[in-house]
Amino acid sequence: MFAKGQTVIQYMEQLAPKHVAMEGDKIGLQLGSLQKEIKNVLIALDVNEAVADEAIAAGADLIIAHHAIIYRPLANLQSDTPMGKVYEKLIKNDIAVYIAHTNLDVTDGGMNDWMAEALDIESAAPLEDLHTDNLYKLVVFVPKDHHEKVLDAMLGAGAGAIGNYSHCSFNIEGYGTFKPGEGTDPYIGAQGKLEKVEEIRIETVVPQSLRSKVIQAMLKQHPYEEVAYDLYPMELKGRTLGLGRVGKLREPVTLEDFVQRVKERLDVPMVRVVGDLKRPVRKAAVLGGSGGRYWKQAQFRGADVLVTGDVDYHTAQDALMAGIAIVDPGHNAEKIMKRKVAKWLTEKLNEGKYDTKVHVSAIDTEPFVFM
Repeated sequence: MFAKGQTVIQYMEQLAPKHVAMEGDKIGLQLGSLQKEIKNVLIALDVNEAVADEAIAAGADLIIAHHAIIYRPLANLQSDTPMGKVYEKLIKNDIAVYIAHTNLDVTDGGMNDWMAEALDIESAAPLEDLHTDNLYKLVVFVPKDHHEKVLDAMLGAGAGAIGNYSHCSFNIEGYGTFKPGEGTDPYIGAQGKLEKVEEIRIETVVPQSLRSKVIQAMLKQHPYEEVAYDLYPMELKGRTLGLGRVGKLREPVTLEDFVQRVKERLDVPMVRVVGDLKRPVRKAAVLGGSGGRYWKQAQFRGADVLVTGDVDYHTAQDALMAGIAIVDPGHNAEKIMKRKVAKWLTEKLNEGKYDTKVHVSAIDTEPFVFM
């Protein structure tokens, strides 16, 4: 059985939820339809003609890419232009294109966490905060014989996380009363008769992003026809998501040694470096893509070096004078996402017992030639 397009994207959006993307970012389905079976998915950093040809050869029904193929409004769609040829090939071969960009950058376990992990940056926190996932208290009353089922369903759906602790809940025994009215089909009791039942009050916390999922999981396991539950906001803040990552290195190194690590771990042939190669690096920041303008935030967070792409001359001069090093591996260093996304989707599809296959694009979309 092959997964439907919407199913594949639901898995993708568990990793990179759309609501955490930066405002105005061009994400989501950009071409084609998801209303079909997906036999093969191709994961790519960019979509150019070579990648389109690769997708056709692989029998791909869907490409999931990091960078948008439609970034600015199209005045026309001419098939004799370079990108027009790409669109034409994709449309004629019924290949949909879905984009996960800043939502993949920002999310926990996404692009910037992968880059930080590759460079041995530990306990990495966001370089610039963007979103706080507000917490809610969920209270539900459950008959004793269904307590474990309902509680397990809620915690399994993501409820109960406070900081680095998971499965947090509070459970109080008591009695619930109700009288089933006309037309009801009660799990306990009879119409018109006041009922007194031993129940357990479950209290737990739920992040805003998982409210619907947790409530649906709870309702699915709850035996009552009408479920009594409350949901209210808390002062306690949930996790914060943001751009980039900053943290201490596992072991201090010189900038020169750190540069070699960047080249090897991010698989780039060369980098541009700002700063004294002999200086010690104890804390590092990383931001996939074009992040030169965030060097001040990196320095404010105590970073000795910022790893990011597309740094311009004047930004480099300013950072040098301010005393923070920069390592620029180029924008293409984000290709680390290809294997990581493919691994995530493959695991999810296998859990769902789908036959859909996920392929990693072998095309190097680096536009520069290094000489």
